[in-house]
Amino acid sequence: MSDSTSPAPPRTLLLRGGEVHSPADPFATAMVVEGERIAWIGSEGAADSFAENVDEVGYLDGALVTPAFTDAHVHTTATGLALTGLDLSDARTLADALARVRAYAEDRPHDRVLLGTGWDASAWPEQRHPGRAELDEATGGRPLYLTRIDVHSALATTAMLDLVPGITTRAGYSADAPLTGDAHHAVREAAHATLTPQQRAEAQRAAREHAASLGIGAVHECAGPDISGEEDFTSLLALAAEEAGPRVFGYWAELVTSAKDADRVRELGALGAAGDLFADGSLGSHTAHLCSPYADAPRTTGNGQLDAATVAAHVATCTEAGLQAGFHAIGDAAVRSVTDGVRRAAENVGTARVRAARHRVEHAEMLTEATVADFADLALTASVQPGFDAAWGGTDGMYARRLGAERAATLNPYAALLRAGVPLALGSDSPVTPLGPWEAVRAAAFHRTHAHRISVRGAFTAHTRGGWRALGRDDAGVLVPGAPADYAVWRTGPLIVQAPDTRVANWSTDPRSGTPGLPDLTPGREVPVCLRTVVGGRTVYARPDE
Repeated sequence: MSDSTSPAPPRTLLLRGGEVHSPADPFATAMVVEGERIAWIGSEGAADSFAENVDEVGYLDGALVTPAFTDAHVHTTATGLALTGLDLSDARTLADALARVRAYAEDRPHDRVLLGTGWDASAWPEQRHPGRAELDEATGGRPLYLTRIDVHSALATTAMLDLVPGITTRAGYSADAPLTGDAHHAVREAAHATLTPQQRAEAQRAAREHAASLGIGAVHECAGPDISGEEDFTSLLALAAEEAGPRVFGYWAELVTSAKDADRVRELGALGAAGDLFADGSLGSHTAHLCSPYADAPRTTGNGQLDAATVAAHVATCTEAGLQAGFHAIGDAAVRSVTDGVRRAAENVGTARVRAARHRVEHAEMLTEATVADFADLALTASVQPGFDAAWGGTDGMYARRLGAERAATLNPYAALLRAGVPLALGSDSPVTPLGPWEAVRAAAFHRTHAHRISVRGAFTAHTRGGWRALGRDDAGVLVPGAPADYAVWRTGPLIVQAPDTRVANWSTDPRSGTPGLPDLTPGREVPVCLRTVVGGRTVYARPDE
């Protein structure tokens, strides 16, 4: 007699007739999935022996199967609000931006506060942001909170400012300039407090659905008290646990100085006291902390928010508690404060323990030879966003205007990081730059500064397996037997092994090397089209009519 309480055996699926990107077999065309795990990878001939013993056979018709991407830095609710609301990232002029604000206000007559993002005056011919009077007129005098594309400064209407008592006395307030610092955080908190649970959930669903449609199987949510708030963070983790979609791994950006603090971070559901724990701000907002003044603002070096002693205390406490620590650091002075602080922590609790914790630094744009060496020595993960270079790099980009061409050319040195053995995890910082994993791989491989380019394979690995390693997981982000069945199916052209610059170290491009091919990401070519995304063996996206 069978035991009626025994669990049903996991369903098995054979995928065949395609290209399977796997180090287990560089020429694989078939894969067997058993429940939530990959069971087998191999050739078409060997697949015949599985065909009669599986529950389902899927024919790939030449499609490519890869590990699902992991975006290592996302703000999920803000991404959803940008997808469903006012997004000015593609506004071409100041007048265009104001027209969009006006139309949005007219379309949303019942919103208590209008929310928008994405403006970038450096990309407009007028080279100036909207004035408060202009926004008051465009909104009909209603509250509006409108973040710059980097989300480190914001514009607000008079009605919005009136909702924050004492706003004019807070650091970062200016009657004529965008809000920064404490003033920005206070206005953001007031604006986001008007979101209903339903609005928040709709935004979170929209972001996860969009990510799944791009072959993203996991995101690292970078939250914190100055970014989104506890309710937003915990509601997102709960939604992701209950509903199908990309996995969500949460980081909470709050300083930890005791075991009690560490326990509270864990109770929130966070993997670490990391993410956007701000050591500084952004280059676009002139708040990234520099060693030397900005080229276009010679009276400022930005805002340093954490010194080495504070960093050291945080890292030591997190290490003792078995918790990941991490920081947002963009400017060279901020990066130096972080590496100096991590080194002090290592002297206190032991270098081996610090290295084993896999602490991380978000963005890490302005690096020197010394700080690259520190990253390698301390086993810091560099969580980076190649879309930043694509958007603002180059001799005529925003970085060059902020820093001068010579300093700008040192930013985002991915090749130097990889040569030093620094782990890379790629992401978007969405909604700062859009979700788009193949675009990010392309941006890293065709970096605007040739010396910083890495191979397509190196960038792809950093955007798949690298995101899992940044979590402390070495068993995922790759298609091998036993790994989680998180994968995506793509329609694409011929596969190649692509190293766009022969001057940088790369894997062999000789087909006899057995290196699995990837799509041709030469600029101008279309990126692959996602046909299906699967997380834990469960389909979370299927392209219509495919």
